[in-house]
Amino acid sequence: MQQAVDSISIATRGQGLYEATRDLRAFVAGSGISTGLVTIFVRHTSCSLLIQENADPDVQIDLQGFFRRLVPEGMDWLVHTTEGPDDMPAHIKAALTQTSIGIPVTEGRPVLGTWQGLFLFEHRTRPHRRELVFHIIGD
Repeated sequence: MQQAVDSISIATRGQGLYEATRDLRAFVAGSGISTGLVTIFVRHTSCSLLIQENADPDVQIDLQGFFRRLVPEGMDWLVHTTEGPDDMPAHIKAALTQTSIGIPVTEGRPVLGTWQGLFLFEHRTRPHRRELVFHIIGD
C-alpha cells in the first residue's frame, strides 16, 4: 500500500462555491497511485465540501439560494452570536452538508462523473482562507 498527503489553501471572497477539481486531479496524478481512494477533508466548521455539477453556473446560484432560505441569517433564537450573524447559520449549513468526501481513483484519476466537480462551499459572508487536506491510499 502506498499513500500520500497534501493540503491546499483556498482564499474565499465570501459565500459561494469554489471549485477545487483541478487541485484534486493534480494531487491524484502527482501521487503516483493508479487505483485507490482519495479523501478530501476541510479543516473548518463554517464551510463544507460538495460534489456538484460544474457545467452550468445556475446550479451554484440555486444551491446558494436554497441554503440561504433554509438557514437564513438573523434567526432571533440563536445563542452563538459572538462571531457575527452569519456564523451560526454557517455552522448549521456545514452540519447539513459534509466536511469530508471520499472519491475512488482508477487509472490515476479521480472517478468523477462527466459534469461533477469538487467544491468548497463557503458559508460565511466575509472572505476566509480555507485549508483542504487530500489523502490518497492505494496500490
